[in-house]
Amino acid sequence: MMPRTLSLLGSVAVAVAVMALGCVATDVANRYYGTERYPAKDPRDVEILWERPSRRFTVIADFQSRGESPEAVRSKAAEIGADAVIISVLGGTYDVGEQWAQGDRYRNTYSRIIGTAIRFKLTDE
Repeated sequence: MMPRTLSLLGSVAVAVAVMALGCVATDVANRYYGTERYPAKDPRDVEILWERPSRRFTVIADFQSRGESPEAVRSKAAEIGADAVIISVLGGTYDVGEQWAQGDRYRNTYSRIIGTAIRFKLTDE
């Protein structure tokens, strides 16, 4: 009976450790603004932007996380009816010998991602 109990306890400990690691890896924080709710959209209809657009817009939410892709943030924006999501990436790998960003071989790495979900304003708003 003793080996079976230890085996069960070991299995439970491993399961708890895996769940705890899964929670730490994503580190998500979402903030929704405004009172109006919009219908969900197909993620393919939500633009991914890497800089502020020239068109007028309203911010409807901010998504911050670790371990997610721009596509995952786009999906979140689509769920709340955003027209676009402005992506900012932070952190990542850095080589002290490569000080100019355009020549940095690690420039496409990041450790955190922020997505600002927006709705474009109509011209008369």
